[in-house]
Amino acid sequence: MKRAKITIAGSGNVGATIAHLTVLKGLGDVVLYDIMTEAAQGKALDLQESGPVEGFDCLVVGTSQPSDTANSDIIIVTAGMARKPGMSRDDLLDTNVNIVKQVVREITPYSPHALLIVVTNPSDVMAQVALQESGYAPEKVIGLGGVLDSTRMRSFIALELGISCEDVGALVLGGHGDGMVPLIRYSQAGGVPVEKLLDPETLESIVERTRHGGAEIVHLLKTGSAYYAPASSVVAMMEAVLKDKKAVMPVSAYVKGEYGIADLFVGVPVILGRFGVEKIVELDLLPQERQDLMNSAEAVRKGFGQA
Repeated sequence: MKRAKITIAGSGNVGATIAHLTVLKGLGDVVLYDIMTEAAQGKALDLQESGPVEGFDCLVVGTSQPSDTANSDIIIVTAGMARKPGMSRDDLLDTNVNIVKQVVREITPYSPHALLIVVTNPSDVMAQVALQESGYAPEKVIGLGGVLDSTRMRSFIALELGISCEDVGALVLGGHGDGMVPLIRYSQAGGVPVEKLLDPETLESIVERTRHGGAEIVHLLKTGSAYYAPASSVVAMMEAVLKDKKAVMPVSAYVKGEYGIADLFVGVPVILGRFGVEKIVELDLLPQERQDLMNSAEAVRKGFGQA
């Protein structure tokens, strides 16, 4: 069977880590696409040379030529400026919107049937920009957000309870920013609602830490932003598509009236499979939860209006 072809636009920490995880899992051949040609080529070669030890046969190439990305099955956009201490994701808007526009215009014409995953922040707005520039069907464009925010929340719950994170489920909806909506009511540990295991004050601290999880790492790193958890989240999304898993996971998807929101990318639970977003799953939300989601969506809409 022919291996999938995965183009990663941007060979920085996030892009390179996605590439590494992709070949370790044997998901497909990788093209690292970057305006910094030699940096992309160097990381690709380094990764290729790890194959005999790691036991993978996937091909990894680095390039700055759009034609080298032709016939990709998945395109992942990570190119852009990373956050610095004190910055919000929205502070990156002016710089990153032009980068995303350029990258999408350069490479999507060579792969008209690809699925596009947007990682560059603010990811919900950048997904909207990518949809506009690519001309792809809305279900073939998704943004990173919910998977990453939810895995952070799962980690914090597991750490607080002292249990395996594999036994914890959590769900975060809304935009991938300070207005995200962590849903305690839909979070559980071993099937037990976390509200029965942790007191309200502890749960609220977990919610706040989740909302600012990215900023916490930016503050600690000083010179960059998170890349291990974002890369792992992207690979989980990619694997769901390539293996047609029909996985239910929260991603930034284009909604057309679901949850009372229309014509916008926002984090919602979806069924993710071979054809991208196959269905948006609508949950029963309490009035305050729904209002929080609407507020988060409006913040995304405002950001797109400034793009």
